[in-house]
Amino acid sequence: MKILIAVDDSPHSQRAVRFVARMRWPAGSRVLVASVVSPALTPPGVGTESGVPLLLEVSEEQRQHANNVVSQAEAELREAGIATEHRVPTGDPRDALLRLASDERVDLLVVGSHGRTGFAKLLLGSVSSHAVTHAHCNVLVVKEEPHEKP
Repeated sequence: MKILIAVDDSPHSQRAVRFVARMRWPAGSRVLVASVVSPALTPPGVGTESGVPLLLEVSEEQRQHANNVVSQAEAELREAGIATEHRVPTGDPRDALLRLASDERVDLLVVGSHGRTGFAKLLLGSVSSHAVTHAHCNVLVVKEEPHEKP
């Protein structure tokens, strides 16, 4: 089984890593750990006459941070005896994760849930919601434990 887990430096993705680490997976399973780096946008109108923002290159600092996040997750998974690989794609996290899941032919995509609802979810968007509705593979959303809520 090939599992893709999306991570960032949030407690939600750390919860997802802990969940994957404590599960029993079929023999030979591999976990692909990914952290997506989002390019910055230029202010409207800069570089184009149409006012459409341009994507800037990802800074080395952003890429290094994503690599550190991925390395920490891999270390925890390997300590649990799980074979890992990693990727640090660039782009919108929703699209980049689905593209990676398709390209790598994963069986399961694991994401953490931020727990937002209503207007906050609508305003901020949701990688997990997008994955559930658009991924070609199964999606596991790891939710906050009831006793963890403030």
